[in-house]
Order: sequence, then C-alpha cells, then structure tokens
Amino acid sequence: MNKVDWHKNQIDDATIITDSYKTTQNVRRYFKAKFGEDFSFNRDFMQWMHSAVGLTMSDACDEWIQRQQRKN
Repeated sequence: MNKVDWHKNQIDDATIITDSYKTTQNVRRYFKAKFGEDFSFNRDFMQWMHSAVGLTMSDACDEWIQRQQRKN
C-alpha cells in the first residue's frame, strides 16, 4: 500500500485510507468540498477513519452520509 502524506497529497474519492491516516486540514478540506460547511469530524467518525485501512475516501463519504441519516 502506497504511503499517503495526508498533509500534502491531493485527496480524491479513490484515495486509499492507509495505516498512516491522519485527520488533517487537507482531509477536512476534502470532506468540506464534498459536504459543504455541514461537515464536521466527531470522535466516532475519526475512530472509524483510523479503522478503515484499505477502504477509499469514497467509502468514508458513504459512511459519513449514513451516520448523518441515522442522526436525523
């Protein structure tokens, strides 16, 4: 699995979540571009991201949407 610099690499839907995942401003910008200002990290979602090694950022978006739907 290629190492991702979560601070600098361009992140897109196909980016694989690696064991070096970090919650960075770059990641936050990616999610805000997808979901607008409604996006925010919470502890549970951050833990999910760290356990999602091998999944894609598109999968992470799907997970965030599901969490938002369960919340409402």
